Amino acid sequence: MTDSGMQPADPSTWPKRSNRINLVILFGGESAEHDVSCTTAAHVLAAADPAKYKITPVGISTSGQWAIAEDAALALSQGRGAIPGKLDPTGTDISPTELLSAANNDESPTVIMPLLHGPMGEDGTVQGLIELANVPYVGAGVLASAVAMDKAMAKQVLAAANIPQAAFRSFAEHEITPGLPAELASDLGLPVFVKPANMGSSVGVSKARTVEELRDAIELALTYDEMIVVEEAVVGKEVEVAVLGNLAPEAATPGEIVPGDDFYSYDDKYVSDASFAVIPAPIGDEALAEARELAIRTYRALRVEGLARVDFFWEDPADPNGRGRGFLCNEVNTMPGFTPISMFPKMWIADGVTYPEIIDRLVDLAVERHGRRRRNTKR
Repeated sequence: MTDSGMQPADPSTWPKRSNRINLVILFGGESAEHDVSCTTAAHVLAAADPAKYKITPVGISTSGQWAIAEDAALALSQGRGAIPGKLDPTGTDISPTELLSAANNDESPTVIMPLLHGPMGEDGTVQGLIELANVPYVGAGVLASAVAMDKAMAKQVLAAANIPQAAFRSFAEHEITPGLPAELASDLGLPVFVKPANMGSSVGVSKARTVEELRDAIELALTYDEMIVVEEAVVGKEVEVAVLGNLAPEAATPGEIVPGDDFYSYDDKYVSDASFAVIPAPIGDEALAEARELAIRTYRALRVEGLARVDFFWEDPADPNGRGRGFLCNEVNTMPGFTPISMFPKMWIADGVTYPEIIDRLVDLAVERHGRRRRNTKR
């Protein structure tokens, strides 16, 4: 479904706010993406306008201990230049109950920004906790967070919504048989990508070119999750779209990721710095408009609010040597990275939105969604 007249978001129409808000930056977490979260939080901390926010950084250790991150708070008080590239989540212990109770009872409005990636943070668990405390928070709600985090479930929902995707199979650990790798190779062809269903940042993802590699890749993925997704390999551009909004989401101009590795791996994203972005993606105006439209359809199908980065593969229909299927949804990230090389802020910045304006918009969306949801649920 192409709408070549669709235009990018217009940030000048976003509401302006002057009241100061208590902003709790929640980062770290128990998942394998802990370090990514600590880096994301450092850059959000440096970008948030201190005239608009009283900021409290709260870290979660890999063992699940919550703490007021005093080193981060001290660095923030010394100015943005003192904030390190990655925050330390340790400090004075505080229980989630204490933190949320204080947030709910503060005379000034409080918003929690859970900059958590992966399980036990991006998957609806922390979102549910904050919901029960009646505190506004940035990002997708419980349902969308849980479904989008689980790639196997998300693919089923997107298939029901007629969102195009690559061929895939998903299965649980107890369903694996000795003959499954060969069966998958026969069904999907080789090579394939093997992923833990509940993980992000390409953690635990492998490209398997043989049945033996496929068997090994499944074993690796099982160290991160008991649910596994195996997908056909797609030859095409990796196109990503940043989306902001609640009931009326807006999409930024899409960008292309050109991986430096064999695929867009964890090292490629956060270590080697070999990949690079091209914004706008060099696919033509009509395809750019189609990507924005499809990203918003995907966002709504999963009932996402706040923000997401929607990732596609693009098989050029005009390529005589390819399959020409157009856009295939790869996945939806409901809390994408905010590091200097992360695509979500890059795409908005390319559309003329500053990093602080992104933060302001996310906070406003959190407040709006919270008020709406509370009106609907209270009797």
